[in-house]
Amino acid sequence: MLCLGWFAEVCWTDIISTVEFNYSGELLATGDKGGRVVIFQREQESKNRPHSRGEYNVYSTFQSHEPEFDYLKSLEIEEKINKIRWLPQQNAAHFLLSTNDKTIKLWKISERDKRAEGYNLKDEDGRLRDPFRITSLRVPVLMPMDLMVEASPRRIFANAHTYHINSISVNSDHETYLSADDLRINLWHLEITDRSFNIVDIKPANMEELTEVITAAECHPHQCNVFVYSSSKGTIRLCDMRAAALCDRHTKFFEEPEDPSSRSFFSEIISSISDVKFSHSGRYMMTRDYLSVKVWDLNMENRPVETYQVHEYLRSKLCSLYENDCIFDKFECCWNGSDGAIMTGSYNNFFRMFDRNSRRDITLEASRESSKPRAMLKPRKVCTGGKRKKDEISVDSLDFNKKILHTAWHPKENVIAVAATNNLYIFQDKIN
Repeated sequence: MLCLGWFAEVCWTDIISTVEFNYSGELLATGDKGGRVVIFQREQESKNRPHSRGEYNVYSTFQSHEPEFDYLKSLEIEEKINKIRWLPQQNAAHFLLSTNDKTIKLWKISERDKRAEGYNLKDEDGRLRDPFRITSLRVPVLMPMDLMVEASPRRIFANAHTYHINSISVNSDHETYLSADDLRINLWHLEITDRSFNIVDIKPANMEELTEVITAAECHPHQCNVFVYSSSKGTIRLCDMRAAALCDRHTKFFEEPEDPSSRSFFSEIISSISDVKFSHSGRYMMTRDYLSVKVWDLNMENRPVETYQVHEYLRSKLCSLYENDCIFDKFECCWNGSDGAIMTGSYNNFFRMFDRNSRRDITLEASRESSKPRAMLKPRKVCTGGKRKKDEISVDSLDFNKKILHTAWHPKENVIAVAATNNLYIFQDKIN
């Protein structure tokens, strides 16, 4: 992989909390803990700069959410962007959904390169003219101006979630989307902001009987009536909205039987699913738990068809990871455009890539030292015991404060985006 560059921030509020390519891959959006959304645009190749194709530069930056306070519950609502999802492009403008813990917003990103001049009722500086001094009528004309990218909120979807929103997913009909919190999933229409339909509610009558929470949810890429949601117990439920308006009863239930011999105090914690993603084909889905990535065939519920160990060498470190709360980190995962490879993050700014066809895997590191523009990334290996080789790093030397939780893969090309705390790295497959 070649590094196309990295973008750094300096304040804790600039820690990146989500990364998402749009449907064409020409735009890349990031959200951070400060409530900002930064959009990067891919450079077009030119004769003067033949190798500039693939580089991403800042296209637009705007404040999506502000900190709020719920006076009824005496609860502070932070501005952190939890998820960003692009809508398919219908015209010259781009639309995206962004959410914090409570409020979802639909943003329009558009360009302006012309301005109107020659008004009758006001001067060029905007001051109103005296109507009695107007002796002739002018037809306003459009004059060229420097390109301006504007971000404007078109819809605000609020007051529908009691608990923190962890997922939003645009449906394949491109008219509706779902939002999920710890106990409920709501279905929204993009044109209607004052009401949503509750399609899943797992809240028990007595909260003391609560045994699991919803951790992620996603719509099927082709069937607008199908969606899945994962739980903290390591299970995945597939629901069909044609069967019932309230999908408390699942259509399919995916769970891998636990090996009794490997059961420990941490078993339930590390089996909690932090992310679920359908493949682009819609045939498979991928789940990420603390130590592994699993690929499921939608036609087989009893076990995954593929299991990839992300950092199995941490199994002996679970006690210390529990003490420093790292065991509760929520890693995301993503497919490449052809569904032939998958990617997820790890600690020490490592990220893992797995080829589903050859079953080969590679560990790479996103760091300033190894990520100079156009520099090649070298595979990294973790030594679990015995004599350590020259290029290996000891498992005891891993930095658990450096973690890659958020990754994204270009929908058509081998270009990836990796968020390492407050740095965004963009890598591209080597082109001969």
